Formats: sequence, C-alpha cells, structure tokens
Amino acid sequence: MTWPDHLLSLDEFERLPEDDSRRYELQEGVLHVTPKAASLHQRVVKRLASLLDQQLDERWEAMLDVEVVLTASYPPTLRVPDVVVASTDLIDQNPNRLHAQDVVLAVEVISPGSSRMDRVYKLFEYAKAGIPFYWVVELGDSVSVTAMRLGGETYDVVFDGGGEMILEQPFPLTLDLPSLARRGPAP
Repeated sequence: MTWPDHLLSLDEFERLPEDDSRRYELQEGVLHVTPKAASLHQRVVKRLASLLDQQLDERWEAMLDVEVVLTASYPPTLRVPDVVVASTDLIDQNPNRLHAQDVVLAVEVISPGSSRMDRVYKLFEYAKAGIPFYWVVELGDSVSVTAMRLGGETYDVVFDGGGEMILEQPFPLTLDLPSLARRGPAP
C-alpha cells in the first residue's frame, strides 16, 4: 500500500485497506496510525464496557473501538474512542460508524504515547463536536478517572480520582476503579 500524500476525505478513509493490526484515525484529514493497545489497557477497556453495560438501562449500550465522525466536512476528523455509550436502538441498526451527536459518553484510556492526544487534542475535539461526557482513564499504580461534563464549549470536571467513582450523570453509576485492572468478577 502506498501512504496518502494529501489530506483524506471520509470516502478515501473508507477505501483504505482493512488492517486490524493498528488503529487508524483522521485528524483534520491527516491519517494517524497507532499501534494496538497493550494487554492491561485492553483489560481495563473490556471491564469498563462490561461494568457500564451492567448498570445502564436497556436504552443504552457501551461499545468498544467504534469509529466516531467528529467533523464530516473536509478536512474530516474521525476518532476511535476506547469506549463509547450510544443508544441501543442506534447500535441495533448496525451502522459502520457513529457521529458525535450519537455519542453520550466517550472514554479514552491513556497509553504510552497517547497522553497529550487524549488530554488535549481529543478533549478539545470532543467538546467542539458536542459529546456531552468525556472520561480519561489513567493507568498507573492504580486506576484513576477524570470524568467531565460539557458545559458550554468546554468540559467541567465532575470527578477526578481513584477508588470508587459515583456519578449521577450521564447515568447513575458506581464503579470500583481498582477492579478495572484486575482479573476477576466485577464487584
């Protein structure tokens, strides 16, 4: 495959060969390619989606690695959050990708090399696209979350820490954050 030498449109992005060995995103038409996440990152993402699904009512569903169009006009921006929450009715329609207005919550788990992207660029992009809630999950000695709610054009922090996270919005949720990194039944 030859790599693009220009800003891509969504149609050109769609025509790229399938490759599940990496993650592909568009930032204002620029193709960004990153390696797949390491095992602990994947465990946290999987357990978080599972715990969300256990607590969400049947109208909502947590999904992994779904393409989300933030800006469809040229040059487009398309991201692949680690976890998104969208309506079950929409997921039942089996779309190839979602649009920002379809997403209630986007979650990014920090990986080596993704901190600035997740904490700065995606924070700005998700807010500009109007995604109501954004969480950044940090893996270190323990799991911590910065949970944010869109307030106007920027996000306001509604939770920042580890241990037990209790939120009323976007849904009533209680998450034992340390359990996300451990193998075993959910608390």
